[in-house]
Amino acid sequence: MRMKPVRILSSIILLVFLLPVLTGCHGKKGNAEFVMPEGLDPGKTYEIVFWAKNDTNITQTRIYNQAIEDFEKLYPNIKVNIRLYTDYNKIYNDVITNIATGTTPNVCITYPDHIATYMTGNNVVVPLDSLIDDPIYGLGGSEVKFDSPARTEVIPEFLNECVLDDHIYALPYMRSTEACYVNKDYVEALGYEIPDVLTWDFVWEVSEKAMEKNPNGTYKVNGKDVMIPFIYKSSDNMLITMLKQQNAGYSDDEGNILIFNDTTKQDLITVSEHTKTGAFSTFKISGYPGNFFNAGECIFAIDSTAGATWMGSDAPLSDIDANQIARFTTVVKTVPQFDESNQYMISQGPSICVFNKPDSGEVLASWLFAQYMITNDVQIAYSSTEGYVPVTSKAQGSPEYQDYLSRSGEDNSMYYSVKIDAAKLLIDNTSNTFVTPVFNGSTSLRNAAGQLIENTAKATRRGQTIDDKFFDDLYDDTKSLYRLDQLSSADKNAKEELGPLPAGSGILLGTLGVTWIVIIAYFAVQFSKKKRAV
Repeated sequence: MRMKPVRILSSIILLVFLLPVLTGCHGKKGNAEFVMPEGLDPGKTYEIVFWAKNDTNITQTRIYNQAIEDFEKLYPNIKVNIRLYTDYNKIYNDVITNIATGTTPNVCITYPDHIATYMTGNNVVVPLDSLIDDPIYGLGGSEVKFDSPARTEVIPEFLNECVLDDHIYALPYMRSTEACYVNKDYVEALGYEIPDVLTWDFVWEVSEKAMEKNPNGTYKVNGKDVMIPFIYKSSDNMLITMLKQQNAGYSDDEGNILIFNDTTKQDLITVSEHTKTGAFSTFKISGYPGNFFNAGECIFAIDSTAGATWMGSDAPLSDIDANQIARFTTVVKTVPQFDESNQYMISQGPSICVFNKPDSGEVLASWLFAQYMITNDVQIAYSSTEGYVPVTSKAQGSPEYQDYLSRSGEDNSMYYSVKIDAAKLLIDNTSNTFVTPVFNGSTSLRNAAGQLIENTAKATRRGQTIDDKFFDDLYDDTKSLYRLDQLSSADKNAKEELGPLPAGSGILLGTLGVTWIVIIAYFAVQFSKKKRAV
């Protein structure tokens, strides 16, 4: 039996109005907002996934495994599966991929910049405010089965770094800063004394002095064919820190991009001038600064305090042949400053976030494990592997940690003096640390900052003219490369509030278009039939 035209049309229209329902059934929905459960069900087994990062340091791996083993003894019904990465960006990329499929880990070591991007998903990351302050399962809670630090015992500067959109989205795990590792012997051989606070002028002056050569072409300061007096490991941190010290624009809390300014230009001109003489280079151009430093081919090597075990004549993790290592005294100083009385140094280091899941009990189990990672046993053990410092005053002030700091120089492994000096540097300067604003896109801006340094140095080495046109082109190219010029602040904020078009909506719009084409075609056919009948 043939359907009447009116009935066919009615069916098509009904399909149009049912599409939102149909696509809603199959489209991926965001997680419901996390609600604190009444408690952890002791009769239920929770299996959680923990993504962590280490630097192929077997000691760190053992610390993670020991922490998991000890935690599972306290909570036999919580099973923790660890997945280790050697790069934070790989963790970041995998999380982004897994958000789309709803298969994120439960607990992840990451950075606030990355969390800001994770948060563009619907309730993907759990805000920790209610968990932290819960009297039963929060920090120092009555039912927590381990010696948990109280909220007041987490270093305030470090906890504040984990605040995004007025909520705490992570716990700090370890903290480091950048340090300038100085070859004291070479500085003095050049006729200088190391000041209490390094300045940019001092570092540049000594670096240029170190470029003097002997008649045979070797450098006077080391008698070798190679000398790069000043190498900066992180070029993005270099420019970010310089701008902060000069109270110049980088970005603000609203996500406005301010880095393309005249102060940046002047800093890049300085970089170019000292690159041209050979006095300055970066990790990406020349290689790891620690290798040059340990070989006596670098005087000022700036790297993370977490990399202290790689720096110096007796570095336990030196990456060059023992025959290449030079003998000298290493001094650990803060990064160069523009104003000695108003110091700034970047705070860095991983934090721990908890991902939302349909089962609130699973989230609570994840939170307990994340909380366990900032207990004294884990914090002190991990910080002693490199130049990290614990994130709680509870751990920093403990007899065990104070004993560790007091034994500097007893050996060149656990008590390696440069490593302990680097940790003390951060402890003494915590109030001088800063972080950059975090927003969706702040990771790209950070990368752009490094690109400005790198491209300026590379262009100088190639003999390009560094003039106004060069900087105009550099700014334009960098904005385009990192898509920093696509949106005005208002447009960007609006887009972030609305979010991307959901997949179901895209399907709906596409199907609606097809449906209207079918309707139009149907009427065209009916009209043609009637015309032929006449």
